[in-house]
Amino acid sequence: MKNFVAGAVLFLIVVVGANSVFVVKETERAVMLQFGNIVDTDIPPGLHFKVPYVNSVRKFDARILTVDATPQRYLTLEQKALLVDSYAMWRITDVERFYTATSGDESRANALLAQRVNDGLRNKFGERDLQEVVSGQRDALMNELTTELNTYVANEYGIEVIDVRVKRIDLPDDVRSSVYERMTSERQREAQQLRSRGNELAIGIEADADRQEAVLLVEAYRDSERIRGDGDATAAAIYSAAYTQDPEFYSFTRSLNSYRDTFSSKSDVMLLDPESDYFKYLRSDEAL
Repeated sequence: MKNFVAGAVLFLIVVVGANSVFVVKETERAVMLQFGNIVDTDIPPGLHFKVPYVNSVRKFDARILTVDATPQRYLTLEQKALLVDSYAMWRITDVERFYTATSGDESRANALLAQRVNDGLRNKFGERDLQEVVSGQRDALMNELTTELNTYVANEYGIEVIDVRVKRIDLPDDVRSSVYERMTSERQREAQQLRSRGNELAIGIEADADRQEAVLLVEAYRDSERIRGDGDATAAAIYSAAYTQDPEFYSFTRSLNSYRDTFSSKSDVMLLDPESDYFKYLRSDEAL
């Protein structure tokens, strides 16, 4: 009997002792509750003691957490619809306020923060046009939204928003086809303009080439005629000089060339008076 009592007492001591100590890790934040009311906040990492069955401890992840917001449809300043997928990074800074606002439920905190992010993005997108939200002022927009969120969530939820980023911006399915069709028609119009400009340039180049060809042919003909005239003049001068030196020999040479050309073919027939001057160099009494 004594052994049973001793064992029961020892077991009770172990159970009470086990429920009297708790450990807070470096990556955790903790609060101590007494019958549901907070009695100690922001308990530092390490080994701590509590009153068993009177005090309870709630631990929360102190690392940076990420919440993925559901893709939402926003309108830009020019009333263009965009489908935006975003996320936010946050961490707990005030454990007591976080527990009071969310009952220590991390999923509830994610839902509340995601709603705030969506509302903030809707307002920021509505103040800017498509070019600004896509590239021009995107970083500035995210920084402004992060600052504005921190002024609210720090007091309401006891958390700090580290960063808000947009993962993807798409066109909604109901407007994507119309946008693509408009882009296609614009590209076709630009292509037609380029083709028309190319045809215009081609016609100009062909006309200039034809003009240059005509000019070259005229100039070549002019130069050839001038060269031919110069050659004829030179030949005439040579003939004249040779004729004046010995007219009879020149006449004789011309007659021989004429005979050779005239009687080169046996089938040729010519009827002439033998006493004509054409045959004077064939007659023995007038030959040289």
